[in-house]
Amino acid sequence: MSPLADVQRRVRDAVVTGDAAIAASLFVGGGNAAQRLAIHLRHYRSSLTRAVMNRFPATGWLVGTRLLEEAARQFVRECPPSAPCIAEYGQGFPQFLGAWPGADDVACLQAFANLDWHLGQLALAIDLPVVRREDLLVLPAADLAYMTLTIQPGTYYVHADWPIDELMTLYLSDAAPARFVMVDTDVWIEARGARGSLRLSRLTAAEFSFRAAIAGGLPLGVAAQRAWGSDPTFDPGLALAAVVDSGMVTSIGLSALGVQHA
Repeated sequence: MSPLADVQRRVRDAVVTGDAAIAASLFVGGGNAAQRLAIHLRHYRSSLTRAVMNRFPATGWLVGTRLLEEAARQFVRECPPSAPCIAEYGQGFPQFLGAWPGADDVACLQAFANLDWHLGQLALAIDLPVVRREDLLVLPAADLAYMTLTIQPGTYYVHADWPIDELMTLYLSDAAPARFVMVDTDVWIEARGARGSLRLSRLTAAEFSFRAAIAGGLPLGVAAQRAWGSDPTFDPGLALAAVVDSGMVTSIGLSALGVQHA
């Protein structure tokens, strides 16, 4: 390890762990080195705590600022950043928060926080040029089952045990009902966002299986089979037309299986 890399590692470890002894030999001049390091430590922890809290505004609305801040502080201590970009920090926070003391009072907390994270990502997305129905008509019918679709980057699919989409809609609409009853029920959600706008749509289990499979890069034939597992009456032709008409599809390709078939 180069001398510079060793210095950087030791300073990093001292700041992250709060143990000034790790880098004590590097400090020269001035007074108490531990006190000087403590300034950097406070700045490091406070800035990351704010970053985490800012990434989960809806979660703070749900559980309150105090609980969110306490959990964020501990998350920063236990889960330091692994990448240099602060904007990417916090993806593991929903799982951490789900195990936080008091989280049991909000059964859907982890799923809701995870949706909160993804909506923040989706709002920054930019829609790309779309594929139209007429683009599908020129494709060989025999190849259709082997085709893969690329969808808009601002798209996210989530299956939850609670109606977290209703909760999120309340937050986004700034509504505050006197009473809100959470019903333990499966929901299949499609979230779309672009240039600051967000839209949540609830799907059937079959629609969700079909669209999530497409989003995962699977061929249309495989996506249809997954949908049939939820609903044998599912019509993949109508479902494909709905996906294309919604402006979600940005490109069409032939899967590796399709190349072999050809």
